[in-house]
Amino acid sequence: MKDFVIIGHKALTTGDFSLNDLPGSAGRMDILCRCVNSALFLSHGMRRDVNVHLVLLGEPCPGKVIRFNGEKLKYLNPDERSSGSLIKKALEKDAIEYETQSTPGVWIRRAGLEKLLTEFKDAGRDIYYLKEDGEDIREYADFNTDAVFVLGDHMGVTEEEEGIIGKIAKQTLNIGPVSLHSDHCMIIIHNELDRKEA
Repeated sequence: MKDFVIIGHKALTTGDFSLNDLPGSAGRMDILCRCVNSALFLSHGMRRDVNVHLVLLGEPCPGKVIRFNGEKLKYLNPDERSSGSLIKKALEKDAIEYETQSTPGVWIRRAGLEKLLTEFKDAGRDIYYLKEDGEDIREYADFNTDAVFVLGDHMGVTEEEEGIIGKIAKQTLNIGPVSLHSDHCMIIIHNELDRKEA
């Protein structure tokens, strides 16, 4: 499996938001919805070997993780409103320490960035942090296709979060000379992995 971790600093942590106003009332949930779609959709298909982990840090109760699993996912269409609806349904569930399934292929639990990344590290997974000043992904020889990629949202990553990631990540990578949106980065990462696997 390939795993993408996206940090949503403003994303609401209750289902009390309008699907008609994902950028505003939901705390830039539109960014996370685009990331879900970019990570999972192919032309006329879906990537079944991908997990997307949304780390929600917005009000009123920060510290929830929603996981989309491509292998088991149903009811997702390639538009922001569709992924927003699945996130909304997940947030209507009580988030506890263990994952609770809200719809097929979507789970929610109470956790934060450090806990999530530590679990990946303990499982022997390679974690890569995507940042503009990282090593070029095309020049990094020891690049694992079964990896975990960490990206920030429109606010980037805080100094505290960068400290957490820096202690756990195997390498900081960049995907090119120009700063891109997180959802665009994910498509380029997939393209690099597709080429490597081919």
